[in-house]
Amino acid sequence: MELHLEGKTALVTGSSSGLGEEIARLLAAEGANVVVHGRDEARAKAVAADIGAVAVAIGDLSTDAGADAVAAAAGEVDVLVNNAGGYAHEDWSTSTPGQWRDIYEANVISAVRMVQRLVPGMRARGWGRVVQIGGGLGSQPIAVQPHYSATLAARHNLAVSLARELKGSGVTSNVVSPGAILVPSVRDWLTTQAPLNGWGESWEEVERNAVHDLVPNDVNRFGRPEEIAGAVAYLVSPYADYVSGATIRVDGGSVKSVV
Repeated sequence: MELHLEGKTALVTGSSSGLGEEIARLLAAEGANVVVHGRDEARAKAVAADIGAVAVAIGDLSTDAGADAVAAAAGEVDVLVNNAGGYAHEDWSTSTPGQWRDIYEANVISAVRMVQRLVPGMRARGWGRVVQIGGGLGSQPIAVQPHYSATLAARHNLAVSLARELKGSGVTSNVVSPGAILVPSVRDWLTTQAPLNGWGESWEEVERNAVHDLVPNDVNRFGRPEEIAGAVAYLVSPYADYVSGATIRVDGGSVKSVV
């Protein structure tokens, strides 16, 4: 499908690896002028060269100075995909208030910084797309990683508020909510955990049994990065002009909801 992204400039935060890299790759393939963002300059430049990006923006979005540097390098942006962030394997007994503050800074306020720097230009030009990468734990949290789940809920919430703010402007705000996605770091972790949990020896066995134990869903597998990228590409295209304040779940049905 032709998504009509030629001439549109897209900044994908956290696109030097993982989900962000796959999103950037697909948008570039669809003709968008992609700006790759990361904190590691060498890695970001390597991805940019590989996918044919038009620019690289380096900076830590958890700081005002870093956000300023990224916005300056990106220039006028038509599409903002707020993907950058992180998580830590902590629980209620081990996560400290400082860790809660740090992950909120990295996962939520970083997105706010980029919205405030780039969306006014979209609004002035009368067209734009903002997509937050959220997650199912934002609406159905589990006992562990409470601070991470709380930041996902905040991302979903701010996206809807932003959609209301942008009413009638030609700029939309939406969320893509991934389930458990098989990025390289996840596959590596599953491979190390397989012998400890009796998940089998072949990758097919490991994936099937790990899904059963960890992330039961209707498709019986982990999601692939390109499936998240496809949902983002749809939302930033003209085909999604009538989509506002929405959440597209790409999670194999792991979140149980009728709305």
